[in-house]
Amino acid sequence: MYIILFIIIAYLLGSIPSALIVGKISKNIDIREHGSGNLGATNAFRVLGTKAGIIVTLSDILKGTLATVLPLLASFYIDVDISSLFVGLFAVLGHTYPVFARFKGGKAAATSAGVILGVSPLMFVIIVLVFITILYLSKYVSLSSMLTGIIASIVSYLVSDRFLFFVILALTIFICIRHKDNIKRIINKTEPKITWL
Repeated sequence: MYIILFIIIAYLLGSIPSALIVGKISKNIDIREHGSGNLGATNAFRVLGTKAGIIVTLSDILKGTLATVLPLLASFYIDVDISSLFVGLFAVLGHTYPVFARFKGGKAAATSAGVILGVSPLMFVIIVLVFITILYLSKYVSLSSMLTGIIASIVSYLVSDRFLFFVILALTIFICIRHKDNIKRIINKTEPKITWL
């Protein structure tokens, strides 16, 4: 019973369309009608600006973190026997296929990072540092997201428990699949580069 409740709450948390809400509040626009049309942080930076992009990024990360710590918070009141990582995955699904935005959401990177933050703050710090470094060198957000996932998978395999490794690997594969169009544009050298870093 509690497992189903956790899954539903995590999915609904992930489904909160941060970019859509921030776009409406900051510029009174539907971000889905601008830029790439994506409800992720990258499009928010591109369409809404740096400040709004940061807010969307932090919001998307927080969704994953809150969903992941749900079992921990509930354990103070009830007997909980469910993996926090497992629950967090449903926030990623909610972000990617949000019920509040016609099931067309972001590409899972920020919310996936939030899930990692919920179970391993140290791994999250590593992910952020790797992402910023690759982004600074490449100027491609999509490439940085995918390479960060790959590096995080390797690091988690070497220094962490196997379940965390498999979760990060699964999230990385999912993120890469979600970025398949970006991969084609990178190969064709038509992928937009950031200009703010």
